[in-house]
Amino acid sequence: MPNLPDVVRWSIPAFVLLTALEVLSYRFHPDEDEQGYSAKDTATSLSMGLGSLLFDAAWKIPIVAVYSALYELTPLRVPLLWWTVPLMLLAQDFCYYWSHRGHHVVRILWACHVVHHSSRRYNLSTALRQPWTGATSWVFYLPMVALGVHPAALAFCSSVNLVYQFWIHTERIDRLPRPVEFLFNTPSHHRVHHASQGGYLDRNFGGILIVFDRLFGSFTPETVRPVYGLTKNLESHNPLRVATHEYAAIARDVAAAHSWGDRLRHLTKGPGWQPARTESPEGTPA
Repeated sequence: MPNLPDVVRWSIPAFVLLTALEVLSYRFHPDEDEQGYSAKDTATSLSMGLGSLLFDAAWKIPIVAVYSALYELTPLRVPLLWWTVPLMLLAQDFCYYWSHRGHHVVRILWACHVVHHSSRRYNLSTALRQPWTGATSWVFYLPMVALGVHPAALAFCSSVNLVYQFWIHTERIDRLPRPVEFLFNTPSHHRVHHASQGGYLDRNFGGILIVFDRLFGSFTPETVRPVYGLTKNLESHNPLRVATHEYAAIARDVAAAHSWGDRLRHLTKGPGWQPARTESPEGTPA
């Protein structure tokens, strides 16, 4: 098994320090146009982050078992060399793009990812607002394992991607130099992703790079100031409610559906999908 560092664990002190510095920056250099921090919102984000660590530890058991079985079955092997690691990071970022995009356009996947978008504030603590049902992404990375990437190397690449995205959850950084903005996911690009305006919805899915959004038509630059949160915001700071509210909404819609086809579509269509309303002969909705 490759001996790779635990990137997330080693980054925790930096997370704490940078978040504290951002809080202080709002104290000494406030900006009336920026949301900043609130005690309840930050507490919810921290609770979701701590909970995700516990739940992810449990989800990893079956996922690692599947990855390990597939890795033993494939005859391919990608060696861990100085030049293969960047290629694995690139492949992981490509898979992450499609995973992230899928979690916005398939409702049962959105039920997991919606947690990360549930805050109406945008600061470094928002990066820690992670789901407790994170077992919905693993299938998108099966091609990497099938091509011979060791599961431990995949986990390392995923950790690097996760740690990179921490610093882009801020309003304190404006635009970066044009080459950086062209190639990489930046605070400006990710603010668009977290916005709830119609023109910003379901845009900028990249992890480390923004080039896949440019290639596959999902890129939108930041123009007007984003309004953060959901199109229908959750009026609760209860971590259990934050973690499960969309699953509960899906269950209600499935229970109320009139056909098995509609029940399936409530799971697989986009988050806003509803069955078409038919009219009775008298012209009133059926």
